[in-house]
Amino acid sequence: SAVALLILAAIVGLAVALGLWPRSPVTRFCVASKNRTGFLCDDRATCIPASQVCDRASNCRSREDEQEKLCGDLPHSLPGYLVFHCSNPRYWVYADQRCNGMNDCGDCSDEMGSLAACPLCGSELWSCSPVLYEYCSCIPRRLCRDGIQHCLDWSDEYVC
Repeated sequence: SAVALLILAAIVGLAVALGLWPRSPVTRFCVASKNRTGFLCDDRATCIPASQVCDRASNCRSREDEQEKLCGDLPHSLPGYLVFHCSNPRYWVYADQRCNGMNDCGDCSDEMGSLAACPLCGSELWSCSPVLYEYCSCIPRRLCRDGIQHCLDWSDEYVC
């Protein structure tokens, strides 16, 4: 029986060495630029923003960000960490679009409320009630004092 165990161990070792033994699933979650949710390429060094997965432009050297098994039935074929579900169940956005200051869901659910769990406006944003539905509760500071009203109370032109 010791000989049988030795032979079995040798077979398993050979299978692992040749790559025939099933491997554990590859974790592809990573943190991309500006602390956004990302997708880790096969090279284990390149981290692309979630919204660049299945965008019909290969961002990974081996094109794994555009594979059919990943992109075949969006958003269902994507790993959960890449997807944010809007309050309207028919809509979704990529996880890196949550809390980015833009109204990507169309109802601000990606920027406000308990589902999004966004921090208050950061240093790059100004808190106000925007005029345009493009923004939810903050506008980019680059729009401050540009001669165009972006906040209902005009605070973007006189205070920010």
